[in-house]
Amino acid sequence: MRYGVRCDKGKVREINEDSYNILAGFPGAPTAFIIADGMGGHNSGEIASKSAVELISNNISENPDIFKKSEDVSNTLKDIIQLANVHVYKKSLENETDSGMGTTLIVAVVIDRKLYIGHVGDSRVYLIRDGKIEKLTIDHSYIEELIRNGSLTREEAENHPNKNLITRALGCVAVLEVDTYTYDIMENDVFLMCTDGLTNMLNEERILEIIERIEDPELACEKLVEGSNDMGGEDNITVIIFKE
Repeated sequence: MRYGVRCDKGKVREINEDSYNILAGFPGAPTAFIIADGMGGHNSGEIASKSAVELISNNISENPDIFKKSEDVSNTLKDIIQLANVHVYKKSLENETDSGMGTTLIVAVVIDRKLYIGHVGDSRVYLIRDGKIEKLTIDHSYIEELIRNGSLTREEAENHPNKNLITRALGCVAVLEVDTYTYDIMENDVFLMCTDGLTNMLNEERILEIIERIEDPELACEKLVEGSNDMGGEDNITVIIFKE
């Protein structure tokens, strides 16, 4: 599997609250991609995202057969993410400055030409197939709820003042609801994982154009981050691209 990644502070934020990891080459373990966008005052968002990514990474790398033993990969993903949720939630209670901290989270695991996704928040996974781009995850956001109930159009949502308000995040409650998805991987499929620092700056058409034009995943990630910064770089930007 070929992949690339870029994580950038952007042009506005003082610190980078995004975290990520790629687990590849561990004997017996599937390839896994993890991405998180932290939130909270001071450096709490950074703590939340880093803690969640580290716990999940350790869980998978130290238990490489965890998915092989499972009859339901999606439920195993939910269990791992819930462990991370409890860990971050407990950390948020340890001192007042970290109270209310949380993070978005996506864990994507590739097993037998299937992609299994566990998802919380408004970071996203996209599929690029046959010259088209498709969002595979549903944002847990105030805006997405308005769009789904017909109160707002996609076009109106682009400039809505509450477009960054999320309705679900890891670490904010003791028991977390996690969405899971399963997709078949076809030949020539390209997958993009990203935080909203990318999608708030570049629309899907521009993202597709860059990925279609640049074959190398690492270089494509670099150009996506560069394009986001050229448009203002208002948030931290993390981009992972992977393909067979």
